[in-house]
Amino acid sequence: MKKLGILLISLSVIACQNEKKTGVQADSTASNSLTFKYDSLQVLSKHTQPGEKGNTDTAYAKIVYPVFSDQKLNQLVEQKAIVAAGQVDANKQKTYKELAGSFIAGFDSISEETGGAQAAWFLDDQTKVLVNQPDYLCLEHSNVSYAGGAHPNSAMVYWNIDPKTLKEITLESLIKEGSLPELNTIAEKIFRKNEKLSPTASLKDTYFFEKDTFALNRNFTITKEGLKFLYNPYEIKAYAYGSTELLIPFSELKTVAKPNTLLSPTL
Repeated sequence: MKKLGILLISLSVIACQNEKKTGVQADSTASNSLTFKYDSLQVLSKHTQPGEKGNTDTAYAKIVYPVFSDQKLNQLVEQKAIVAAGQVDANKQKTYKELAGSFIAGFDSISEETGGAQAAWFLDDQTKVLVNQPDYLCLEHSNVSYAGGAHPNSAMVYWNIDPKTLKEITLESLIKEGSLPELNTIAEKIFRKNEKLSPTASLKDTYFFEKDTFALNRNFTITKEGLKFLYNPYEIKAYAYGSTELLIPFSELKTVAKPNTLLSPTL
């Protein structure tokens, strides 16, 4: 076990040194917006598997992430990515390298137990800057992974951050107090139209809403068109249907948006 541990550590260091890349600085369209660059790392397993056309395959973990000049923001994004990936104990793994290494160590352990009788695993984890404004930073975190089973799993979440305070921008901070039911009603009308459902059609058989009642989640981003929500696979529909987007135009938000917020005026 000591030899395995040493080998895993050596592999992680070598892979990170060989595969780590730095991207170019991102363009900013607004003054005082944050400057950043993309960085990445990749860790490969030492265990190979039979691949297609006589080739060999192996497990890998690849992570792409933005690097800002603000170190506190970088630490915040890194920890959110580790928790969102759902692969490790966030109380133990604190870095992207540890996240990737832990995933590969899990595969190596299974591979040794089974003699390599399982398909190669993979982890593709990416954090992208969607909106970069002086008063609004939105990050899109996507995670696609396969660790055995019938199919890969995927999830995408939006992180809405105030660049000045590094505090989360919540849905409740953007709408008037007590207006969530009204916003939910507005959203349900749009959802039913998108899904080609009548106003009274039951949601029981096809959707997974709690108590068969439509509800907004808290996975949202603010676009140039309006307030966009995203439901991930398995969240409200079967896996085969993939993810579901719901856009509420700014014109529909006038009665619920707080004055002088990101929802009024528009970005």
